Amino acid sequence: MPTDLARRWWLRAAALALMAVAPLPGMAQGNERPMMRAVIQVSDNDPQKWNLALNNARNVQDDLGGPEATELEIVVYGPGIGMLKTDSPVAKRIADALGKGVKVIACENTMKAQKLTYADMLPNIGYVPAGVVELMKRQREGWAYIRP
Repeated sequence: MPTDLARRWWLRAAALALMAVAPLPGMAQGNERPMMRAVIQVSDNDPQKWNLALNNARNVQDDLGGPEATELEIVVYGPGIGMLKTDSPVAKRIADALGKGVKVIACENTMKAQKLTYADMLPNIGYVPAGVVELMKRQREGWAYIRP
């Protein structure tokens, strides 16, 4: 009996030791931090709101370790779509954000309603059929939601 008890104790100790060193799903290994993901909604045709959203994206990247540690998506629909046109007053800032790994996504439903074509829009942005649905999907996937 003492041998059986000792064997069970060692098996439990070994299992606990393995659990202590094995990474949990979704956790970074070593000194890495887990990828942080946020979706930012912009539905305002207001350069100040856009600058706030772009500042939020930049600050998140700066604070959390850059594009390597973050995944950011700005989803644009409604009146906000006007700021994605080629003549946008925030076009340069949007291009800078795109260059730093921030995805900027336009709602095709809004584009159709406003009779906008892809040629009207800034280069290098992405498109989804419905901006609100994209926000819903990202939130369901665990992304943080930001509305400046």
